[in-house]
Order: sequence, then structure tokens, then C-alpha cells
Amino acid sequence: MGAVISDTIGGSRATLVATLAHRAATSPEALRTVAEQADWLEVRGDLVGDLSPADLPGDRLLYTVRSRAEGGRGETDPEDRRQRFAAALEAGYGLIDLEAERDLEAETLALVPAERRLLSWHGRPRDLADLTRRFEAMATTPARFYKLVPTVHRPAEGLWPLQLLASLQRADVIAFGGGPQGLWTRLLAPRLGAAWIYGAASEEASGAPGQPTVAALRRDFGLPELAPVEALCGVVGRPVAHSLSPRLHNGGYRALGLPLLYLPFETERFGDFWLEIVESRIPQSLGAPLRGLSVTAPFKGAALAVSGAASPLCERLGVANTLVFSAGVWEAESTDPVGIVYALRSHGCELEGRPAAVVGTGGAGRAAAFGLAREGARVTLFNRGAERAREAAEALDLPWAPLGDLDEGRFEVLVHATSAGRRRDDPAPLDASRLAPGAAVVDMVYGQEPTALLEAVAAEGGIAIDGREVLLYQALDQFRAMTGRDLPLDLGRELLGLTSDPVGAGPADAGELGG
Repeated sequence: MGAVISDTIGGSRATLVATLAHRAATSPEALRTVAEQADWLEVRGDLVGDLSPADLPGDRLLYTVRSRAEGGRGETDPEDRRQRFAAALEAGYGLIDLEAERDLEAETLALVPAERRLLSWHGRPRDLADLTRRFEAMATTPARFYKLVPTVHRPAEGLWPLQLLASLQRADVIAFGGGPQGLWTRLLAPRLGAAWIYGAASEEASGAPGQPTVAALRRDFGLPELAPVEALCGVVGRPVAHSLSPRLHNGGYRALGLPLLYLPFETERFGDFWLEIVESRIPQSLGAPLRGLSVTAPFKGAALAVSGAASPLCERLGVANTLVFSAGVWEAESTDPVGIVYALRSHGCELEGRPAAVVGTGGAGRAAAFGLAREGARVTLFNRGAERAREAAEALDLPWAPLGDLDEGRFEVLVHATSAGRRRDDPAPLDASRLAPGAAVVDMVYGQEPTALLEAVAAEGGIAIDGREVLLYQALDQFRAMTGRDLPLDLGRELLGLTSDPVGAGPADAGELGG
């Protein structure tokens, strides 16, 4: 295990800043709620206008007019900006965000006292040395805080703000990666000394791409407390911001007192992530070695390819959804078949001899089909593209048919394993009105609530099985492999917002399915 990274100059608690970026977050009720969750409120004047501090809770208020040049909607004219800063100071804002690229004229600096300045920079540096030089230039101007947010386009770029924090060891610096690929760095930065961590005040709009809500920071990552962390785990995919895996795993870590942190790693190319993050071992040099990774679409095939050892199940499926670092080797496993089978079994669905349709032949579809077939179901694969379907059918020794030939009424078990249906306005991936009486439908797509497909299935009297249940049951073996401990099933269901197990079988049953 690496060095504990929570004993930094930032202390044992992070400072949460809630960004007001949407009018929905400015109602009295919403403001009261967010004030209870955050230490500071940031008013994005370029997004919600110039709110009066008298209408805001608390006295820790930051006023920001992010310019278009740095990803906002604010003006760049110096005089216009000065007028807004002056009005904000007079109204009672405690801090003013000054952009280092355009707000450091003598008149502006004379207007805003040093103790009420937060100097910021958003852009894309050439490398870590360039980012460091930018901070050094900013630091020549006295301020209370210095904020640097380099946009992350490649995995290695996300490491630069973390390395900067580790090298500076200053309590007045805020640094993290911007954009969806920088999300994980926001979550690690406070443990390396970042003075603040920003979160959106509401679900309706974030202050910047990749910014989670303050509620998610607290619920999914345990902030503002910074419990000891000796190693990192996480989920790698595209996209991953919607993933409930961090909530599930981190909740389990907290309940069991495990010194681990589970992060969402979004990347455009798995190979880049593997080379620039995993094999670079830079996280280890920062005191945060990687121990385990969950892998989701579209990278399950690549996960198997980079592993040093793989289970026979992975070799058969040609994919892996779990990578665990053990004795110097990344070992690959697939827990997806366990997840789909146990989710069905928990609803009393017997599989022996039952006709089953699996729609989609990617990694999730293959794993589902294998798990069902192993339990004795008569499985047929359906896919829009013939080449991929034929390849999967040959690998699994199962029949396949074009998606257009699917007759929902012929099957007692149906598994939807494509990305369709993630949005409420997506076309329905299956026709629930054609289902046989009592048919069970598993939708691998999941969100905070049941999908439109599952609502339609339930309305028709079918057995609707949420993708969150599949996530939970496949995560049991993942959690055990990464931690050596069992995730309590009841806790997992609570964390994912699921009702109690309909048949009450325990997690040991799911483990037996792992083979």
C-alpha cells in the first residue's frame, strides 16, 4: 500500500463551494438546502445575473463573471468587468474571482483588495512546467486564493494539476482538471492540498463541464470529510459521470472502514488511460496507487487485452469488466454474468429451459447471454449489425438473428444490453406491448429511476428488472476482489435506491454463480 494521502496541509475536511449556475438553484428553498451542504456559495454572474447578498444565505460569498474566453458567458471589456466587480464589493460579496489573463490591470487591483481576490486561470497548458510557470506568474499578484483549471483532453493532462498541488504544498491553491475527463482529479485534489472543491448547486446546470453537484460530492464520495486513503479504485468508461458505481463502492468503503477511494475515470481511448495513468505510476508517486478498476462500455475488450492474467471466463467472452492489481500483475475477470443471472433469480425467475432473447452483442450482451446459457436458458442473440452478432454467436456457440426479426412475445426472458434508452426521449428498444404474460425484462441501462422501458414493462404486468440490480450483483464479486471484504447486500440496495430483495437470498448465492 502507498502512503496515506489524507494527511495533507488541507487537513481532514474539504471546503465545499456550491456554484449557483441556474435560476432553479436560487429559489429560497433551494438556497437553504445548498447552504446546509456547502461552506461557500459562488454566484456565477455571467449565468444567473447579479444576485444581492441580502437574498443569499450566509456570508461566505464568491462573485464570478467567467468570460467567454475562459468558458463562461461573461463580457471581456475591462471597464464593464470593473463596474460589476465594484457593485459586487459594495453589495457585500466576500471574494471576487479575477481572471489572471484580463483582470489584473492597476485599476482593477486598486478596486479589489488582495484579501478579497481569487485569481483564476482556465486554459490548456503545454505541459506541467507550463502550468507551474503560470502559477508562478499569478503568485506575483497578492491574493487570498489562486485557482488553475487546465482543460483535460488526454489522461496525462489530468495529472498535471495534481502534481502541481503536491509540489507546492500551499493552502491557498485550488487546482484540478477541467472537462469530463478531469472529473476524477476534482475528487483527489483536496487530498493533495487543494483549498476548495467546487460542485454545482443544482442538477439543472453545472458551472463548468465535468462539475458534479455538491449533493453528489457528499453522497457519492463522502465529502467534505477526508478519510484516510491508501489506494484508489475506480470505473473506466465513456461516459462515466452517470455511473452509480462510485456511490456503491465508496459507500461500502465508508461502512467497513476501508482506506480506499473509488473514482470515475472518463477517457476517450482506453489505451491512452492505461499508458498515461496506470503504467506511468504517477498516482503511486502521489501516494495514491491504483488497486482495482471496473471497466464499462466501450472498453471491456481493451481491458482484457492489457491484463497480465485472465480467467477462463474472460477468455471465453473476449472481454473483462474487472481488473485487479495483485502481486505485480493486473488480473482480469468478468462479473457481468453473475450480475444478470442473480438479478433474475432474485425476482424468482427460473432459467432452466426458458427461451431468452439478448438484444445487443457488445461486452454486456455477451456476458448476459453466457450467464443465461450457463444456467440452462435457451438463448438467442439479436443485434442490428450482422458482423458483430455473428462473431458473438460463434464465440458463445449460440444462435443469432437480426434485430428486426425479434418477436418479443416468443420469449420469457428478455435482456436489453445496448445503449439505447438512456434518455427518456430515445425510441423504445423493445415493444413492451408484445410481451408474453409474466415475461421478465432486464434493462442494462440504468439511472436514478427506472427507465421508460421498465415502466412500460411494469404497466403491461411483466417483471421489470432495473439495471441497478444488475450493477449491484455484479459489483459483489468486484468489491470482494478489490478489497478482500464482502459488500453487505442490504447496504448495496440502500445505496442504489432499491427496495429490499424480493426473495431474500444472500450475497453468497451470487458468489456461487461466479464460477
